[in-house]
Parts: sequence; C-alpha cells; structure tokens
Amino acid sequence: MIRKIFGGAAPAVLSLVLTAALGFFSGRSFRTMHRAEPIFPGQGLTAIRLLSDYFPPLKNTHGDTEVYLFRGKEKGGNLLVLGGTHPNEPAGLVASVLLIENIRAEQGNVFIIPRANASGFTHSDPQEGNPQRFAVPTPSGPRLFRLGSRLTNPVDQWPDPAVYVNPAGQKLSGNEVRNLNRCYPGRAKGFLTEKIAFAIMELIRQEKIDLGVDLHESAPEYPVINAIVFHETSSELAALALLDLQAQGYDIRLEASPVNLRGLSHREWGDEAGIMAVLLETPNASHGRLKGKPSSALVVDGKDKFYAKASRLGWLFVPYGEEGIPLALRTARHLAALQALLGALAEIAPDKAVQIEDMPAATEVQERGVGAFLHPPS
Repeated sequence: MIRKIFGGAAPAVLSLVLTAALGFFSGRSFRTMHRAEPIFPGQGLTAIRLLSDYFPPLKNTHGDTEVYLFRGKEKGGNLLVLGGTHPNEPAGLVASVLLIENIRAEQGNVFIIPRANASGFTHSDPQEGNPQRFAVPTPSGPRLFRLGSRLTNPVDQWPDPAVYVNPAGQKLSGNEVRNLNRCYPGRAKGFLTEKIAFAIMELIRQEKIDLGVDLHESAPEYPVINAIVFHETSSELAALALLDLQAQGYDIRLEASPVNLRGLSHREWGDEAGIMAVLLETPNASHGRLKGKPSSALVVDGKDKFYAKASRLGWLFVPYGEEGIPLALRTARHLAALQALLGALAEIAPDKAVQIEDMPAATEVQERGVGAFLHPPS
C-alpha cells in the first residue's frame, strides 16, 4: 500500500516515519528524567525550603532544589547533610531520603539537601549505558530513584571551557566546570554549577551551620574510599568518629583534605565559612570502570563478577567478594558515620550538639534492607 501511494519514495517515507516515532518515544523518556521522584517526609519535618531562598538568582533554574528542615525542641548546633552532589553516587541520595522520611530533631537543627545538583539528575553520563533509574525493593513494591550524572546537564550549562579555573583558583579540565564538588565557594554571577555552590555557601552562612557532611561514593579501585575526608577544623571530630566506627566493626580510615586541592566541599566549606567540614566515601561498583553490564541490579545489589576478580588480583582498595557491596551496606555506612560524627560533636562542643531521634539504625538497614525504612511507593 505504501509503495502504491509513494512509489519509489516509499523507503524514504518509511524511514522518516520510523525516525519520527523513535524521536517521539525517546523524547518522552528524556522528559521523564526532569521529573524528580517524590520524597515523603516524616512527621518530624518542620519545613521544605528551596535553595533559591538563600540565593534568589537560582530561582526557576534546574539548579534550584529542595532543602528539608528539621528544627529541634532544644537549642543546639546546626547540621547540613548533602546527598546528590554527584547524582551517579546513589547511596548519598538514598541515605538523605531515609533521614528525611524518618527522623525527628530533638536538639539543634538539621538541614538536608538530597539532590544537591538537581540538574545532574536530569541526564545520564553519555556512552556509559547506565539505567535512568534504579529500583529499591520495599514491602509494598519497588520504589524508583533517578540515577543521574556526575556533572550538571549540558542543556543547562554549555559550552565547557578548554580549561576551567574554579572560584578557588585551581586549574582543571574543562568539563569540571559542571562538577559541583569542584566549584566551591561558587560565584554569584558565574556558571549555573558555580551558582549552586554559591547558594549552598549562602545557606551555610545564613543558617550558621556548624557541621557540614557531604555524602559520596567512589569506585572500588579509587584509593580514597571507605573514608572520612576532613578539613583541619574537623580533625578531632573525625578522629573520635573513626574510633567509634572501628569499635562497631567498620573498616574506615581518615583522609585529611589536601590544602592544594581546591574547590571541594571538605576544603572550601572550612576555609570560607569556618565550619567543621566532612566528606564521606563508600565503595560503589556501578560507579567504577571495571564493572560489567550496568543495571539497576548492580546499583542495588552491588554484585559484579569482574570486580570480584579484580579483588582477587589485588587491584582494589576495598575487599570485594562474590556477595558484592550492596546499597543497603553503603547507605548503612553513611548513617553510621553520621551518627558517630554527631556523637563526637556532642562530646567536643556540647553547645553545638545535634540530637536526632528515629534515625534508622545502620545495623538494621544492613539486615532488613533500605526499603524497610522507605515510605511505600505512591
């Protein structure tokens, strides 16, 4: 029929129709990446703000993002927790969501930004084949979360310079201009990612944050892993937390923030705002270069035969067996480290103590899984 109507042009017409259909369905899938999955705050929530409340030029951009506030009944310190600085490191996002959906603040105030680089959640790393989402099993069915990119979406910020000189004066590869954790302390009139960093610094200054914790993951072959990276303002805090975590059986070590590596949260938060600044790293196989086929299962279960083999060959900086390193363990490590840091804070600076109730216990998250502490999917 098509050949009768269009004659010799039929193959070209058919190709155009198929191309249009492919473009339509691909575009529809792409658009869904701009819809953030819902978060269901627990009863302890005081307010939901936007990052643009602290820096209005961020309003109506894809860099604006939610800030969840939990105010305690008693006076104390102010805690900032960041997840999603790198949206392809899911344990930070999931740990933040677990906090938002469960905790109450008894003393002090807690500010949580689960998607620090919201733009980075709207796309995936090119040529990596990563899934757009990963599914966390819950008693009521799977709950989906976005798996984004390490960098801001180029649709929101383009082009990259050949060489990027960040606000702290460090020269970096051009695409690092879209890496939030290279853009501190930010620029009020800079690129979008620099504006996000500047807005976070404004939150730190305006809310008088005492302790900032940036949640990350890294590849098992990366040397800074299972680590507390600390600014010198946090050295005693980090040391006490380390002792606590090691007593609980966690294999973890301290890494001092290099003074000549600029633009990172654990350096600039301390230098520019004078707060106690800490970055936490857990091992994530889906983030590494030695993995097999990318999948939602790899993100959640953390099992990869190639990493298991690499471990046997001594190529990794963490033990990696056939059982893998699941999301539940990685999330539990973040929660345990946060709890240890808060315990240390109460010991060394009682007037800045932050007491959180109903935080999921790390041991239970490991045993029962992340989904046991998540709100049922909507």
